[in-house]
Amino acid sequence: MKSYLARPQEVVRRWHLLDADGKILGRLAVQSAVLLRGKHKPTWTPHIDTGDGVVIINAAKIRVTGRKMKQKTYQRYSGYPGGLKTETLEVLMKRKPTDALQWAIEGMVPKNPLGRAMLSRLKIYPSATHPHKGLTATTAEKS
Repeated sequence: MKSYLARPQEVVRRWHLLDADGKILGRLAVQSAVLLRGKHKPTWTPHIDTGDGVVIINAAKIRVTGRKMKQKTYQRYSGYPGGLKTETLEVLMKRKPTDALQWAIEGMVPKNPLGRAMLSRLKIYPSATHPHKGLTATTAEKS
């Protein structure tokens, strides 16, 4: 018996709509990363992009446990002296609520061209309105 390796032209993609309302940040990020990578499929192959697309709505209503809203910090550096910017999760959620979820998922996919292709199929919206009309049901709720 031979091992199965998927080919790029054989990949069948679906789109999953996930509602982040009341969900925990890390758990939703893991679920999204698994769907983006295609690890939920029996045809998953590490070097081929077999993943599906993910649309996340209500990202502004995400939850975190403990005191992470005040203690978790995000840093970015401009490259100039004195250009290190640090902000807490609480401030980030007020400024741009989709970024916390985006960065959590980015950290869970490969850091190479394959991972960038996976992230191109990730769409995150802060409210329930989104332009993807064909998606109505939450298809990945069972896990």
